[in-house]
Amino acid sequence: MRQLSSLLQGLARSMAGKERKEDDPQGTVLRSSGTLRGEGSETLAAVWSRRGEKGTNQDCSLVWEGFGCQDDTIFCGIFDGHGQWGHYVSKAVRDSLPPSLLRHWQEAVALASLIDGEKKLGDCQFDLWRQSYLAAAAAVDEELRRSRRLDAVNSGSTALSIVKKGDTMVIANVGDSRAVLGTTSDDGSIAAVQLTVDFKPNLPQEKARIVQCKGRVHCHDDEPGVHRVWLPDREAPGLAMSRAFGDYCVKDYGVISAPEVTQRRITSRDQFVILATDGVWDVVSNEEAVQIVADTPEREKAVKRLVQCAVRAWRRKRRGYAVDDCSAICLFLHPPPS
Repeated sequence: MRQLSSLLQGLARSMAGKERKEDDPQGTVLRSSGTLRGEGSETLAAVWSRRGEKGTNQDCSLVWEGFGCQDDTIFCGIFDGHGQWGHYVSKAVRDSLPPSLLRHWQEAVALASLIDGEKKLGDCQFDLWRQSYLAAAAAVDEELRRSRRLDAVNSGSTALSIVKKGDTMVIANVGDSRAVLGTTSDDGSIAAVQLTVDFKPNLPQEKARIVQCKGRVHCHDDEPGVHRVWLPDREAPGLAMSRAFGDYCVKDYGVISAPEVTQRRITSRDQFVILATDGVWDVVSNEEAVQIVADTPEREKAVKRLVQCAVRAWRRKRRGYAVDDCSAICLFLHPPPS
């Protein structure tokens, strides 16, 4: 039972570590634009966010190196709020989801150790992460619903995160932010591999669920191609995604907070992962984003350059529209070549 004992000790250390992070926020946790070098994981995470022209920046992010007090584990998450109080909702999800995920994962591992024995744990790691993500998302959404401090009836947030442990990544997505992998092709060029689905209301399986729950999905004439979720009897709230935290006015009409959880084994060809909000992807293609990062000599500056390119693309491609908030995380998967 050594693994079970070490997991429980790690849980205790991680809970105690929350106070240490308050004293030294630049230690293992990054909550703003900047970089964080992973010691045990030998990774570099760079974060950059740029407020748009619509008011308060509703994007926020979190990088947690040593997630769960495991030296080879890093958590990266990006959260995009919407609605009047979206900036508060996104921060609430950012602050609640990672520790909730950690608690559920360690409880799941402890239970699996007792039932199946430690030797079988390696075979069910992904199932445990998936169960933990689903349970954590449900708990956070219910916590938001019950909150007396936040009004999330007509406001909400997306949540895109990855947990990298050793050579494995677990990716979980709620909403329309996107994760894209930059990997080396056979000819030596860099290729883009999309790791997540943008959960827009017009996706067949998403629309079917919403319609079955009596919600409506359609575009307005002044926004061709922009599908939104509407209540059965009125033109509100016009939510441009099918999954989100909060948005309780449409939770009975098919909008859910359950993440899609997937896994990818990292190879020597995989160079970096970009996590970005829709403000970036609305104007920058997967291939363009990967090439921008790959062509930036200094890793620390790559994600800032990506966001700057997105802002310029908004002004060039979307004239007459207010520039959206643009935020991104770039997690480099291997140390730079010596």
